[in-house]
Amino acid sequence: MSKIIVVGGNHAGTAAINTILDNYKGNQVVVFERNTNVSFLGCGMALWIGNQIDGSDGLFYSDKQKMEAKGAVVHMESEVTNIDFDKKIVTAKNAQGQTITESYDKLILATGSNPIIPDLPGSNLENIQKVKLFQDAQAVIDKLKMEDIRSVAVIGAGYIGVELAEAFKRHNKKTTLIDVAETCLPVYYDGEFTDLMKKNMEDNGVEVKFGACVQGFEGDKKVQRVLTSRGSVDADMVIWAVGFRPNTELAKDRLDCFKNGAYLVNLKQETSVKDVYAIGDCATVYDNALGAVNYIALATNAVRSGLIAAHNACGTSLESVGVQGSNAISIFGLNMISTGLTVNKAKAAGIDADYTDYEDFQRALFMRTNEKVKIRIVFEKRSRRIIGAQLASRLDVSMGIHMFSLAIQERVTIDKLKLLDIFFLPHFNQPYNYITMAALKAPKA
Repeated sequence: MSKIIVVGGNHAGTAAINTILDNYKGNQVVVFERNTNVSFLGCGMALWIGNQIDGSDGLFYSDKQKMEAKGAVVHMESEVTNIDFDKKIVTAKNAQGQTITESYDKLILATGSNPIIPDLPGSNLENIQKVKLFQDAQAVIDKLKMEDIRSVAVIGAGYIGVELAEAFKRHNKKTTLIDVAETCLPVYYDGEFTDLMKKNMEDNGVEVKFGACVQGFEGDKKVQRVLTSRGSVDADMVIWAVGFRPNTELAKDRLDCFKNGAYLVNLKQETSVKDVYAIGDCATVYDNALGAVNYIALATNAVRSGLIAAHNACGTSLESVGVQGSNAISIFGLNMISTGLTVNKAKAAGIDADYTDYEDFQRALFMRTNEKVKIRIVFEKRSRRIIGAQLASRLDVSMGIHMFSLAIQERVTIDKLKLLDIFFLPHFNQPYNYITMAALKAPKA
C-alpha cells in the first residue's frame, strides 16, 4: 500500500481522492488545499450571480468532512511551499503559519489554473474583480446589492465573460462586453456562429465593444471608466474574464512543461518525474482532433484526468483515450455546442480543412412548435476524417455533439455520416435531418 499526496482539491483533485478512497482501501491519502473549500463548481457561478439558481449550496459536491470520513487526512487553507522530488517530501504552511511536512510514495498535482489579470494603470481601484473562486463570486454578488453599482464592464468575451454579461443584464445593470478580438467565443466557433451570439447579446441589451484593447482604468478610489483603444466605457464595476493560465509555479523548474507552462503528461497522467502525476487545469491533454498534445481547461477533462491518475497511482494501468474539447453554452435562450476544431483553428494548426453547413427546422414542419438548427461539420480534406462540429439552436440539441465527439476520437469520415441510420419521429426530428443533410452536402474530395 502507498502513501499518496494530492495537492489541490477541486474537480481533478476531488475525482482522484474519491477514486483512491473508494477503490483502493488501505492506501494513505493526504490532501493539501490552499482554499477554504473543495469541489466548487465554477461553471455555476454565472447562474448563481444571475439569480438563475437558488444559491451556492448546490455548487459543492464534497468537503473536508466527507473526505475524512472516507479516511483521508485533509489540510485546508494549507499552501504547499516546496516539493523535494528526490526525497519525496512535501512542505506546506497552514493558515496559522505552522509548517507541515509529509513524505509520499506517489504525488498527484492538481493545482489548477489562475485567472489572467494584466497589470494596467488604475488596476488597484476598488470594484475591479476577478471571478474564479467561490469567494470571488460571493464578493460580486454582495457588491451588486449596492445602489452605486449601476453599470458593469466585462473584459473578455470567452465563455465566462459571455455568461457573466448575461448574469449582470439579469440584474438590469448597464452591461458592456469588451474584447480585443473582433467577436465573441472565437476559440470554440467560426464566424457564422459567433455572429449569432453577438446578435443575441445585443438583442438582449448587452453592449458589445469588440476589437478594443483595454489600456487602463480611471476613477476616484472606485473604478469609474475602462480605457480602451476604441474609447472609454463607463463602469461602476469591472470583471476580468480574459482567461486562465496553468498554476505550475510550484514545480515548473523540475517538471517538463508545455509551451504555455502546463505540466506535460502522458496518457497515464505521468509527468517527467517518476511517481509524480499532474491532472486538471495544470496539465496537458492529448487532443484527438489535432493528433497532438494540447491544453484544454475544462471540468470534464479535469475529472477524467483525476480518475486516470488515481488508478495508475494505485497500480492499475489506465490510459486516456484523448479528448475533443466538447463544450456548450446557453445564453438568453440561444444554445451553442461544439467539439473539436473550428475551421479557423484547423487552418492555424496547418490542417487543410473543409466544412459543410446546413440549417433547417429540428422537427417535422407540421409540428406546432419548432425551431431552426444550424450545423457545421469540419473535416480534413485529404483523409476526410471529421475533426470538428458546431451546433446552434433555440432548442436543446446538445446531445448530438456526443456523436461528433466519438466520431473525432475514432477518426470517422464525413462520408460515413451520409447514410447513417438516424431514427425519425415528428416530435424529435425530420426524416432527412440536419446531420444527414450536412454530410450529403459535404464537398467531394
